[in-house]
Amino acid sequence: MKGTKNLGWLILIGLILILGVWGCSGYNGLVKQDEVVKNTWNNVNTEYQKRADLVDNLVNTVKGAANFEKETLTGLVEARAKATSVNFTADQLTPENMAKFQQAQSQMSGALSRLLAVVENYPDLKANQNFLQLQGQLEGIENDVRGSRRTFNDAINTYNTKVRSFPTNIFAGMFGFKAKEGFKADEGAEKAPKVQF
Repeated sequence: MKGTKNLGWLILIGLILILGVWGCSGYNGLVKQDEVVKNTWNNVNTEYQKRADLVDNLVNTVKGAANFEKETLTGLVEARAKATSVNFTADQLTPENMAKFQQAQSQMSGALSRLLAVVENYPDLKANQNFLQLQGQLEGIENDVRGSRRTFNDAINTYNTKVRSFPTNIFAGMFGFKAKEGFKADEGAEKAPKVQF
């Protein structure tokens, strides 16, 4: 009888140890993936900051062109100010915050596109070596932004899968790990642009 009682305690202790190890592993996996999300979010912000910093150089180069549309430059400067004012951490990746962030960045992208379209009317500016160099840097940064967003969305997907998968979701709920929002396509991106001649 005494041997059966001891065996019961050993089984109970063994189960507690297994659950403890499994719980620690699940928790540590969530922490690790959360840190990956934070790191990739910082990388996204770095790319957007590089773009915002380049805007100042673009504006100063374009200002030198005689009779350049001031409205276009003003719109770009305002869009840059708004885009750099929308800041939050990876812990604040709610759908509402991501929508605000994406809207601000989309406005800056639109203002940059308008600037580059208007430049077509200024042959001297288009030939300006400084402007051409800045334009090339902008294209590279835009590619880096797309790559960073893609990497960030992959990290969010892995994190959200862990947070929502059984049995890790039990520990996620206990320790406050919640699903996070990633980037979505800009509104209207699903429609092909109309080309008219």
